[in-house]
Amino acid sequence: MLTPDLSARVGSLELINPILAASGTFGYGLDLADFCPPENLGGVVTKGLSPRPRAGAPMPRIAETPSGMLNAIGLENIGVDVFCRDQLPALRERRAVVIVNVFGESAADYLTVIERCEAEIGIAGYELNVSCPNVSSGGIEFGHDPRTLESLTSRCRAATARPLWVKLSPNAPDLVATARAATAGGADAVSLVNTIRAMAVDPFRRRPELARTFGGLSGPAILPIALRMVHEVHLALPELPVVGLGGIESGLDVVRFLLAGASAVQVGTATFRRPGAMLEILAELETYCRDQGVARVASLTGAMEAQDG
Repeated sequence: MLTPDLSARVGSLELINPILAASGTFGYGLDLADFCPPENLGGVVTKGLSPRPRAGAPMPRIAETPSGMLNAIGLENIGVDVFCRDQLPALRERRAVVIVNVFGESAADYLTVIERCEAEIGIAGYELNVSCPNVSSGGIEFGHDPRTLESLTSRCRAATARPLWVKLSPNAPDLVATARAATAGGADAVSLVNTIRAMAVDPFRRRPELARTFGGLSGPAILPIALRMVHEVHLALPELPVVGLGGIESGLDVVRFLLAGASAVQVGTATFRRPGAMLEILAELETYCRDQGVARVASLTGAMEAQDG
């Protein structure tokens, strides 16, 4: 019986499998360890970290939608110092692959987080969050303007030799232009997509369901949009590794992203309903490869056949 090789590579970073926990959905890597040990995943992308603790948005900040979920958390986090002191040692002991998601309201904030993390071992790389649609200042401005994004990426690139990913915004006017800017600035890979700006309305209370009115839509509803965007960036920049995310619920969804051009994926919203979802998805991916005679999961990346005509 075929035993498929599930390993994946994103630039220089080697992963035991292509499934990573998406930022903001798996805490700091240990919250769901009883259901899904982080060391069994390709990697864990931490909740976004800022230089200082951040309170986030007022309640309510989460709302269910048809085939998805809205959130306006406002990047609440414990701050980089507390993460390095209280969370990272346990992740390091487990030998989990840790990608630190970095957020800031200025370029200096991003650099502060990276410089603090550079003093630590057990961090595999960084993901710059330039795409959060539910904060009033910071990342999203970087993610919408290619020149600003290139400058930010270049400054962060100069601050570390570790792998550097940029999480792009599906709300940007020109996604390919921002991907090019991230590459020009020295990014090793891009992650896409983040949540899509949206809203929900309570018809009985006659008011928005989120305190901030607008939030980010995630879940199965955005999967076709995310696939299209991953494929567009892959076609435009075939040498650029892409980490795909958006609505993944099954092993077949992972295959869809890989075929569209992703080298690895991140799973997020599915874990809210099924804390062990990523291990289930990984098992389904292995079954697919075995049944389809796929010896190496990495061979699926970009292997989608074009339609005739």
